Amino acid sequence: MKAVVYSETGGPEVLRLVERPVPEPGPGEVRVAVAVSGVNPTDWKARRGSRSGQLPFPELVPNQDGAGTIDAVGPGVDVSRVGERVWLWEAAWQRADGTAQEYVVLPERQAARLEDGVSFDVGASLGIPALTAHRCLTVSELGPRRLAPGALAGETVLVAGGAGAVGHAAIQLARWAGARVISTVSSDEKARLALAGGADHIVNYRSGEAVDEIRRLAPNGVDVVVEVAPAANAALDLAVLASNGTVAVYATDGDGELELSVWGLMSRNVRYQFVLVYPVPAAAKGQAVADVSAAAADGALEVGEDAGLPLHRFPLERTSDAHAAVEGGAVGKVVIDLG
Repeated sequence: MKAVVYSETGGPEVLRLVERPVPEPGPGEVRVAVAVSGVNPTDWKARRGSRSGQLPFPELVPNQDGAGTIDAVGPGVDVSRVGERVWLWEAAWQRADGTAQEYVVLPERQAARLEDGVSFDVGASLGIPALTAHRCLTVSELGPRRLAPGALAGETVLVAGGAGAVGHAAIQLARWAGARVISTVSSDEKARLALAGGADHIVNYRSGEAVDEIRRLAPNGVDVVVEVAPAANAALDLAVLASNGTVAVYATDGDGELELSVWGLMSRNVRYQFVLVYPVPAAAKGQAVADVSAAAADGALEVGEDAGLPLHRFPLERTSDAHAAVEGGAVGKVVIDLG
């Protein structure tokens, strides 16, 4: 089978296409014929060794997310799963084998059922973005721990950067759960995408009037902020949060330092919750996978230009170009076609 691998840290040029034997699933594992592999910022950061500068395995296959069909199961897995359409999550987390290959073996719980009406493109776009968005929307002290229609009814959610993959998923999940969604963007084109994704209101944060606009839309304040740029947006978030509001931070900006107004936040019992999807407790992760699967089955997590998340497609042999596109800030979702 064909696979893309790397054995040293560096730019996209370290990725190379190789032939590998088709792997066999072990106990508790499934083998998936990958149709579409999704590329996220975490994938190129891992390739560059941005945390430790070293690789955890001699050779790795990149990409956490994907979608395809189970074609074999290992001991202990119900044989009825053969032929099941699935979406994959965290395939490369603390493992050597991600989804940039024709077949991948992984624990069966990391292959979640994808309903027949849901495309592989949607399945490959879930994983990191949707599970991160779900966590951001369920960490408020006063909010729900699960998402379903009506779970966020009466809540106002502010999504920073609504044209990004996580922002897009947060808009869709929040709307599916009944929230009113405001999204900040930096351009008319990104405003169009956030609106197509389902945002009720759009505010250009470069207008100089973003705080006043959000306050007009939410005079009682916003309940949850899904935050991609905590340092740049600290003053704005402080100005628009409701009492007992939550800022769920899933990314960093600038030099990674964050300066906060302690009394301004304390006086309103505001919570800052930092979110990294990988170490989320297993029970909460399982609930998120179930909720995201349900939202996808309901048609709430569509992708593509008309849904606010343009797709940029590459064949497997151009995985290096796919990584370069994500690293270069491509707006939308980068996917690799295998099926």
